[in-house]
Amino acid sequence: MQPLRVLIVDDEPLARLRLAALVRECTDPSCQVAGEAGDPASALAWLAEHTADVMLLDIQMPGASGVQLAARLREDAAFAGRCGAIVFVTAHGEHALRAFELEATDYLTKPVRRERLQQALKRAAQRLPPEPEGGVVVVNDRGRIVRVPLAEVLYLKAELKYVTLRTAAHTHLLDESLTELEPRLAGRFIRIHRNALVARQAVRALERRPAPGDAGHDGGEGWAVRVAPTDEWLAVSRRQLPAVREALAVDRV
Repeated sequence: MQPLRVLIVDDEPLARLRLAALVRECTDPSCQVAGEAGDPASALAWLAEHTADVMLLDIQMPGASGVQLAARLREDAAFAGRCGAIVFVTAHGEHALRAFELEATDYLTKPVRRERLQQALKRAAQRLPPEPEGGVVVVNDRGRIVRVPLAEVLYLKAELKYVTLRTAAHTHLLDESLTELEPRLAGRFIRIHRNALVARQAVRALERRPAPGDAGHDGGEGWAVRVAPTDEWLAVSRRQLPAVREALAVDRV
């Protein structure tokens, strides 16, 4: 099983730092800090580009509260599937009933103990939907049903009305959108651009490359990743560059 991808949302930097350290200490289930946000607006912006298995969510924050954020995620179809489970983390206990009305997985009070956090994360892992059967993507290829193992997928790229799925040997077209596909990819892929997801194991380099002048660039340089074994270069957007760097750094550890 891939590590749980955890998003930490808290307006206090020290609280985020402590939670991140506790998350990294959890081994059952194995976890990784996928991202952090200091307020609900930043959390929504992060979720618009990424997915998380679990959100550790503070309640009292400037602007919208954590409860309001949880309600937005539950009601807004644009965020369907972007966050698997919510665990509230707060210094106050009076919001517990409302939290569970929003189907929160757990409710932790500060200061959070590692054992209690691990218990909440384990409960969240048990509530997540199962990974695709056998780790495959099912493709309808000219009337044939083809089961492509996720381990063979190099990248998925949105082009016009379709998503291109690329393996070392074949290219397939999918009717599903990247937004629909991303939550089912079990953290094995990195979003490098709003139109592209790349398998972590396929990335061999992140470098500056000449940017084509016919793709909305001025002909200068842009960042790109090299995908093996095809040696294709795929553009990395400025918005996604920090997340790509962080993901690659984690994979090297």
